[in-house]
Amino acid sequence: MTVLAVSALLVLAGCATDEPTTGTSGSPSAGTGPGTGEQSRFFVRAEYDKQLALLDAAPTGPPGKPWEQALNPAMVETAKFKKPGPHKICFSNAGLNNPWRQVGFKTMQAEVDTHRGRISEFVHVDAEGKDQKQIADINDLLGKGCHALIVSPNTTATLTPAVEAACRKGLPVIVFDRGVDTSCPVTFINPIGGYGFGHVAAEFVTEKMKRGGKVLALRILPGVDVLETRWSAAKVAFDKAGVDVVGVEFTDGDPARTKKIVNDYLQRYGTIDGVWMDAGAVAGAAVEAFEDAGKPVPPINGEDQLDFLKLWKDKKLTAIAPTYPTYQWRTPIIAALKILGGERVPNPWKLPQPTITQGNLDEYVDPGMPPLHYAMCGCTDLPGYPRRWK
Repeated sequence: MTVLAVSALLVLAGCATDEPTTGTSGSPSAGTGPGTGEQSRFFVRAEYDKQLALLDAAPTGPPGKPWEQALNPAMVETAKFKKPGPHKICFSNAGLNNPWRQVGFKTMQAEVDTHRGRISEFVHVDAEGKDQKQIADINDLLGKGCHALIVSPNTTATLTPAVEAACRKGLPVIVFDRGVDTSCPVTFINPIGGYGFGHVAAEFVTEKMKRGGKVLALRILPGVDVLETRWSAAKVAFDKAGVDVVGVEFTDGDPARTKKIVNDYLQRYGTIDGVWMDAGAVAGAAVEAFEDAGKPVPPINGEDQLDFLKLWKDKKLTAIAPTYPTYQWRTPIIAALKILGGERVPNPWKLPQPTITQGNLDEYVDPGMPPLHYAMCGCTDLPGYPRRWK
């Protein structure tokens, strides 16, 4: 997932977090000392345990189509939403303000194109990373005759009342990517989630670095559930391993800021033994910062963004890429049509969340696609590939 633009950071800056050593200026923050401090208010132990168990679960559904698969699905009835088509499907989008979301939306549009006989109109509204705009967008869509409403919330708590208002209209609501604090949507679609991502990355970094070494944690912004839970899981792993988390810094998703932060920490500590990231879009910038300083790149995680995967292969990095696959943008369209057809769907609809490792890296490095493309788009069988994604 997912890097958010600076404009989104301004919206979310007031959201509470419980990070003990987080800086935002790019200058080093104080070290944490023993452990990483108190756990985030977003941490829910039962959900953490559930997500870690899902990492080993076998998916059900069509082979080779992870966007249609589900992990340990609990099916819900949707007969009350059945209606004749073709259908008008509406989508309230948190934003198109980073490459992950742009790749995902192209994938969603292409999925819509495969159902043109069943979808009469697809309405997309971009909230531009602004909570209040998305609230107004949803309210406006409620009067547009939508047969189903898809929502990717900008933030969790603030968008909850707007989603609940849509549910009260009797409209089937499908939430995906980021969650809300209500169970009223027909289904919530996302991969395993933030705990799984954060755990996989932190376990790898701690296993590959020297015991008790120095870790720099690079984060994007506070207040988004999937990012907060990534850090929550990492905290558990780091405390268990006894590593020294010397800093937790927000990068704003800005490559220049990322480089400055890494350089500041190298100047302060001389050596950084591991880098953990809650989103991978600036992983390439972090790697370049070590190289610019003449320092070896330590064990690091990124995501499935191709610039990082190519760097990893070319530079023979010690790396891993847990993913938050952009193929999940296909699933809400599939879910909406199933619901409007009265078919049962999983709730929650948990999708597989593959990890890219040294062993399968070559399967995902595609030199023909742009650096900011995401390898897990699940889009190679969709109309317009590869041109649409270039």
